[in-house]
Amino acid sequence: MAIVEVKGLSKKYGKLTALSGVDFELNEGEIFGFIGPNGAGKTTTIRILLGILQATKGHATIFGKDVWKDAVEIHKRIAYVPGDVSLWDNLTGGEVIDLFISLQGTHNKKRKEDLLKRFDLDPTKKCGTYSKGNRQKVALVAALASDADLYILDEPTSGLDPLMEKVFQDYVRELKAQGKTIFLSSHILSQVEELCDRISIIRKGKIIETGTMKELRHLTRSHIKAETNELAHGVESMKGVYKFHKHKNTVEFDVDNSELGEVISRLDKYGIKSLICTPPSLEELFITHYKNDGAA
Repeated sequence: MAIVEVKGLSKKYGKLTALSGVDFELNEGEIFGFIGPNGAGKTTTIRILLGILQATKGHATIFGKDVWKDAVEIHKRIAYVPGDVSLWDNLTGGEVIDLFISLQGTHNKKRKEDLLKRFDLDPTKKCGTYSKGNRQKVALVAALASDADLYILDEPTSGLDPLMEKVFQDYVRELKAQGKTIFLSSHILSQVEELCDRISIIRKGKIIETGTMKELRHLTRSHIKAETNELAHGVESMKGVYKFHKHKNTVEFDVDNSELGEVISRLDKYGIKSLICTPPSLEELFITHYKNDGAA
């Protein structure tokens, strides 16, 4: 069952086109990734879904309701985390969290206390004293503690350290196990790869690819540079190896992450002196795969 349906969505600001014919669906119980470089149209799409902006053309529904006309009803069943959180400096983190949860209409005290502990957030401090990471934690606790059916997360881990990123990922998986639906907008490819069932990639206001991570496995190739004691043979013909280059006892190539273990085992037979494994960044992804306007 489709929780979110977006068809032909376009948004113009005068002569500037922010979105052009965006289409995607988000199914019940799914974690859906929405990725692209800064300025690609991710936040504009989310603001339309939230009923903050009205689309120039096209149609978008959540729970079968029009996102613009029925925004009030839709908001009773969704939770939202922005990437840039602004809070009231004179209120404590706990007061802000309680306010946001009350606006959603539910208050699961046990869940809230669990989240405060897991995110290591002191709710008694004034928001004006919080770092960017702690402000982000306030928004995350408030959203995740609410009993929503759809969670819309726009760069939700901005400012968090790697430990808190892990806490976030674990909790999102728990929500999925409960049958909740998550829309995750991010520019962190590894985060999307770790969590999402399907992804859509947006560039310059247009969707250029949609699919599962398996279907888009070219996005998950790592770059290997290795020096071996002996000349490595046969690596270039192995499954999942691309763009192979060799200079004396040093080899460089891209490899599908699913085949990484087999390739490293082969290199190990020749005695690894040094090994650098670099996952692709989103910036590299767009330079490599989507640098032309007609790349899709």
